[in-house]
Amino acid sequence: MPSLNDISLRQLEYVVAVADLLGFRKAAEHCHVSQPALSAQIQQLEEVLGVKLFERDKRRVMLTAAGEELVARARRVLTETGDILSAASRLSDPFAGILQLGVIPTVAPYVLPEVVPAVMKKYPHLKLRLREEKTELLVRGLEEGRLDAALVALDAELGDVEQAVIAEDPFVVAAPPGHPVVKKAQVPLRDLDEENVLLLEDGHCFRSQALALCRRVGAHEVDFRATSLTTLAQMVMSGEGSITLLPALAVPLENRLGQLAIRPLTPAPSRTLALVWRPGYPRADALQALADTLRAAWPKSRELAKRS
Repeated sequence: MPSLNDISLRQLEYVVAVADLLGFRKAAEHCHVSQPALSAQIQQLEEVLGVKLFERDKRRVMLTAAGEELVARARRVLTETGDILSAASRLSDPFAGILQLGVIPTVAPYVLPEVVPAVMKKYPHLKLRLREEKTELLVRGLEEGRLDAALVALDAELGDVEQAVIAEDPFVVAAPPGHPVVKKAQVPLRDLDEENVLLLEDGHCFRSQALALCRRVGAHEVDFRATSLTTLAQMVMSGEGSITLLPALAVPLENRLGQLAIRPLTPAPSRTLALVWRPGYPRADALQALADTLRAAWPKSRELAKRS
């Protein structure tokens, strides 16, 4: 029976890196060690445990059945270890050290330029490490301890998280100037019936929300899926007759040249944006304070557009 003295955190870190990257060379580069050193540590761990964690050949690396279970446990151990270090840092200064923060793509470019300087001014000893990813990857990062918190829309599937609501973000219609749907100062949802609407690609939570709205009011999704809100705006500007839905947060940047007609919807659908973190996170009080700072620095509401 192996003892705790026979296993090191470094070995667990190496195993998780190989499992994530499915390659010993890539894992060694990620961990900043030589490949022979990493391979030797993993081989030693396999000998201690008495099981093979990986299947290796010249072409690929795969987890064994035993490896899948043990890697999952190794992730939890590394997450708990990270929480211990965070708790120790919190005892001296909860706003010192590194904070790994994830942000969804339909929020990041529209708020980070304003909120990051405010956070840095408020907490000069805090080092923000930002990661822009779709919601699913951010949730996985929280669960696995690679992220401390994430700025997401609560309307998405997030699992078990703690949260602090930051802002409501209403949806608006974006159309070419002169399009019939934007003749009114506000667009009733029923007016979207039979309209052709451009949406984001799969994986974006904003797509799921916009698609559900389109289905509810009888709008049709165009056979094109954009990778970003910028692409949606550019496609509508091309004047092919389609419209799109944008979060109001994105309008000042995406319509900075005034080439789109923007109208609020009525009744106004919206998404709830929040800072979330995993239950039991040791710096939860600091994240609540960070949420207060984000609210204070959040881009203020602006006039969406003047009627064309």
